[in-house]
Amino acid sequence: MKKVHFLFSFVLMALAMFAVNVFGQVKTEKVQVEKISINKKGEIHDHGWNKLGYITKDNIIKNNEGKTLYFIDGNGNVIDSKGTNLGKAQKNGNYYNINGENIITVRDTDAEKCEILDPKGHSLGTVHKNYKLHACAAHCYFLEQKKNKSTRKP
Repeated sequence: MKKVHFLFSFVLMALAMFAVNVFGQVKTEKVQVEKISINKKGEIHDHGWNKLGYITKDNIIKNNEGKTLYFIDGNGNVIDSKGTNLGKAQKNGNYYNINGENIITVRDTDAEKCEILDPKGHSLGTVHKNYKLHACAAHCYFLEQKKNKSTRKP
């Protein structure tokens, strides 16, 4: 009788292990968050330190080829090269899209560096304190460029 209980327990335990193993193999798709960094020279880099573009002394953002991508006017409006209003950058580090939704917040981390955060508090990169207004616009612009490249068919 002890052997039957032992065998029954062993089979039950084996089935439980099999079930845990099979159901534990569910794939979860992890979203890759692209991080950017803007240094004190105004250079914009991705997480692999590839230069994406730069900020001029006139607060105009250009890509590596020198093409104007966007600029921020005196009221904090982010305007692309075609004249389309993309959103609003506030001096406190918050960025709002055209619908008024908070997209990015910038928080000081030390005397020179700030962290770029999404609405849930996840880090999206760093920015030098002189370029707080550009943190979201640059992040959103280059993320959109990466999406466009990945959806193009060869």
